[in-house]
Amino acid sequence: MAKTPPPFAPFEWKIAWRYLRARRAEGGVSVMTWISLIGITLAVFALIATLAVRSGFRAEFVGTILGANAHVTVYSAGNFDEQGRIDRTIVNYDQVADRIGQVPGVQRAAPLVKGQVLITNHQRSSGVEVFGIQPDDLLDLPGIAESDQAVGDLSEFQNEEFVIAIGSGVARSIGATVGDTVKLTSPNGVKTAFGTSPRVSVYRVVYVFSAGRYDIDRTRVYMPFEQAQTFFNREGVADEIEVMVDEPENLTPILIPILEAAGDRSQIWTWQDASGGFLRALEVEDNVMFIILSILVLIAAMNIVSGLIMLVKNKGRDIGILRTIGLSEGSVLRVFFICGSFTGIIGTTMGVVLGCLFAIYIDPIFSFVNFVMGGGVWDPSIRGIYALPAELHLSDVLKAVGLSLGLSFFVTYFPARRAARLNPVEALRYE
Repeated sequence: MAKTPPPFAPFEWKIAWRYLRARRAEGGVSVMTWISLIGITLAVFALIATLAVRSGFRAEFVGTILGANAHVTVYSAGNFDEQGRIDRTIVNYDQVADRIGQVPGVQRAAPLVKGQVLITNHQRSSGVEVFGIQPDDLLDLPGIAESDQAVGDLSEFQNEEFVIAIGSGVARSIGATVGDTVKLTSPNGVKTAFGTSPRVSVYRVVYVFSAGRYDIDRTRVYMPFEQAQTFFNREGVADEIEVMVDEPENLTPILIPILEAAGDRSQIWTWQDASGGFLRALEVEDNVMFIILSILVLIAAMNIVSGLIMLVKNKGRDIGILRTIGLSEGSVLRVFFICGSFTGIIGTTMGVVLGCLFAIYIDPIFSFVNFVMGGGVWDPSIRGIYALPAELHLSDVLKAVGLSLGLSFFVTYFPARRAARLNPVEALRYE
């Protein structure tokens, strides 16, 4: 009794390879194979590139937020002062900061004084937001202290001197650089018998930073904490407590302990509350883009069906002969399944290579596109960040590979099954 060959035997691969190399004279199957191959390649490339840019954009956005902003901000709900107005300042800010700093998972807690002023340099002015912060606490902000494009020396940022650190966008808008003296004007200044007059003070720029986000660099100025208390009439008080934690993307377990340590009539506001709307919109956009690109992969995979149907039609005589000499339905199905799936595998591999190269070399590619288009392709004032980021994750690559191969194998099965069920008598009747 003849031994039944195992599935995907060598002769099945040889027959499939012969069919894949079919000439144009045999019905244009080779052309359809190339069209399917290119379609799968481009679809997988687009999917991986989109997933990489999506991951990079979210990482860049979250990184710049966490690098220059508080993970959790503690406010006071306020008390009524002598004039009947609500005073939301924090009087015992040192004790509150110490208690919060002892909460497990908290890196540091620092008091802040905040206010909006007008900064002027040589007749050029701009509205900015001043953050009064202790020099040591400013050094703990990686987006500020570890800025790659920073100019100046943060060691000169001391409470004893009239100094400030400004964002690169502020410096550009008023034409200031390190060593220049600028004027800060606050509408809530000196209190006199005739009312409150604006306060105008001169400060020396000792540091120009780039936090990686246009809106921060364009509006933010840092001032030593004690100087800010004097400038904004906050002697002995702070406006809020800035809290940095070990796991900023998992704040839920630590919020209640921070609130309890802050004391009565305290409120908290997290970076997720401030940017939650944008993050949710980004997540929705990610899901929609993945669905759209998945449809593109499906459309590309459908080309395999067209090629296989043409191949089955043109090879009807061969199928009849193979069945007559003893080839089983399963062997015929596997031969044509190999033809279709091989196209999907090669196309997916090429798409993965192109997508990974795009993510790795996105900076020179983007620079070339910007050069060809004459510049101005990416406007940071609109996008919020200075360049198009990309971050390649193994999970994204595996997701794209699984989707492409799964669809390729799925759509290949049906024309292969049709070939396997072809009646050899019908196939050879007119031969």
